Amino acid sequence: MSQTNVLGQSAPLGATVCEDGVNFSIYSRSAKGVDLLLFDHVDAATATRSISLDPTANRTYHYWHTFVPGIKTGQLYGYRVHGPSVPEVGQRFDHEKLLLDPYGRACSVPPGYSRDAAQQPGDNTSTAMKSVVVDPGVYDWEDDAPPQRPASQTIIYEMHVRGFTRNPNSGIDESKRGTYAGLIEKLPYLVDLGITAVELLPVFQFDAFDAPPGKTNYWGYAPISFFSPHAAYASRPEPLGVIDEFRDMVKALHRAGIEVILDVVFNHTAEGNEYGPTLSFRGIDNATYYMLENGGERYANYSGCGNTLNANNNVVRRMILDSLRYWVQEMHVDGFRFDLASILSRDTNGYPLPNPPVLWDIESDPTLAGTKLFAEAWDAAGLYQVGNFVGDAWREWNGRFRDDVRDFFRGAPGSVTKVADRVVGSPQLYAHKRREAEQSINFVTCHDGFTLNDLVSYNDKHNEDNNENNRDGENHNRSWNCGVEGPTDDPVINELRNRQVKNFLAITMFSLGVPMFLMGDEVRRTQHGNNNAYCQDNELSWFDWDDLERYPDVRRFFTHLCERRSQRSMHVENQRVSLVDMLHEAQKAWHGVKLNEPDWGEDSHTVAFGGMLKQQGLIFHLILNAYWEPLQFELPNSNISPWRRWIDTSLDSPDDICPWKQAPRWDQNSYRAADRSVVMLYKHCDGS
Repeated sequence: MSQTNVLGQSAPLGATVCEDGVNFSIYSRSAKGVDLLLFDHVDAATATRSISLDPTANRTYHYWHTFVPGIKTGQLYGYRVHGPSVPEVGQRFDHEKLLLDPYGRACSVPPGYSRDAAQQPGDNTSTAMKSVVVDPGVYDWEDDAPPQRPASQTIIYEMHVRGFTRNPNSGIDESKRGTYAGLIEKLPYLVDLGITAVELLPVFQFDAFDAPPGKTNYWGYAPISFFSPHAAYASRPEPLGVIDEFRDMVKALHRAGIEVILDVVFNHTAEGNEYGPTLSFRGIDNATYYMLENGGERYANYSGCGNTLNANNNVVRRMILDSLRYWVQEMHVDGFRFDLASILSRDTNGYPLPNPPVLWDIESDPTLAGTKLFAEAWDAAGLYQVGNFVGDAWREWNGRFRDDVRDFFRGAPGSVTKVADRVVGSPQLYAHKRREAEQSINFVTCHDGFTLNDLVSYNDKHNEDNNENNRDGENHNRSWNCGVEGPTDDPVINELRNRQVKNFLAITMFSLGVPMFLMGDEVRRTQHGNNNAYCQDNELSWFDWDDLERYPDVRRFFTHLCERRSQRSMHVENQRVSLVDMLHEAQKAWHGVKLNEPDWGEDSHTVAFGGMLKQQGLIFHLILNAYWEPLQFELPNSNISPWRRWIDTSLDSPDDICPWKQAPRWDQNSYRAADRSVVMLYKHCDGS
């Protein structure tokens, strides 16, 4: 881009590298003045150069802009914005605070960064984050191309960049632990597992000090720059190093056939409520970026984090779209999971909209066509839209699947009819939309809540380490400790827990929809009963690589499940057959211990399901026995070919799951399913 007008231009927003300098543009409707400050060092107390933008010459509409010749990529900068400080009407300008550029492509964080200084009166220049000028075109992507894995073959692995390799027992060099580069080094592990997509917990630049005193915001749900990868996850110390290292990670994952999905937080920022710090948006144009209440004096809090981004404001809508486009076009990511996505359906006053502009903008944007879009279809204020989220392309985190599957395997009454619906794609939730089966993202555990090990080891949460007197975190976990709270030496209980873990893994992979698994569940990672480890940046949250030796059978079980799903036919999805039509045409039947006699009663704890997979030439019979005693289940006549037992979670490894083509014959007309077990048998339609 060439630039000769020293006054700059309004588009594009942010810092744009030109042939002979950099163009800067920022939006503020209510500002009376804007200063651009340039720095040579991230912890500098004073700017190397300060440029005051003329309210007439350097302003077009509400865009403040200037062109600075002679500077280039890597330049550190920030803004001071002048205007009235009248909180009761929503104006919170503070010209003493150095502000991040909302469109900044990278952030540099000083060693003495202070969130407190951004909350208190006075100049905070030396302790404030600075934006960094980035030229997105300076990188060799080589032959990188998105894997474009069909949803029918997708297996999502929700993981934390830092937590994956931060543990010293990861075996990688200390300089790369907990970084994008560290993830690259451990990529063979992900390939061996057989997962096809990583869903990374937030990697937008966030404020790690947005946490209780003495704690760290580990999860990252405290964004402050929607275009910048989190600098602390880079092993390279230079301000631009994080850009290339993130891209190196994406490129490496793509070469391994693994897609990259980002957990994005467009519902709130790290600036908190009216007592929070002024880091960027609050000091640039508070009333534009946030939903305000009581005449503007207070922040609406649909996020549960102190404020709510005003997502359907035109300016904020465009920022969200520009951010998503940037991550797809310049950073090559393959999809997004939208945290508390239902907030994006609210208008400026907080009322749910039937057709939210920002959600339709995202779905219909041609740049984002083909990008995977996942919605956490609820918010912290009670808006719950699972099964009713807007649009034609969004897939939903199915919270009902999590709850109902947990209830079934802990033996809760009235759970059989619900789990049966979840297994076949949750038609009670999704049939009315006539969407494909993969609209549902099926999961039992995620970052928020118990790990799978803890789900079968604790009845109650144990969050004392969070310093909130165990008040935080979900109280109703639908968990069952199998008889003892926490670790035990009882071999019977430990065997049962192992079986329950495999039950959950199996049903998540079998059910119609897209399966998602939490990092470490394949080796029974524990958080010792903490179901809200958002502030635990330590071994409680990190992947424990010693677990690979403790639970090799669970890892093997998971790997074989992944291997079979990756072989599924794409034919149905390519024709976009709806879930309703698929179920209507399927030759399926529900059973109990006797064929064609399912027990849908309140006290039932068993169900069996059989059907034909025409595209794969298979007939299957799935037995789910959550009863506390073994039961004998009748099997359909096997005159075409013999049944083969692929899975029985009650058996010791390696008989719990067999390589698909090596599954042993089962010639009997019934099968004894052990208590609390899952069994899968199959046979070929052609008699082989």
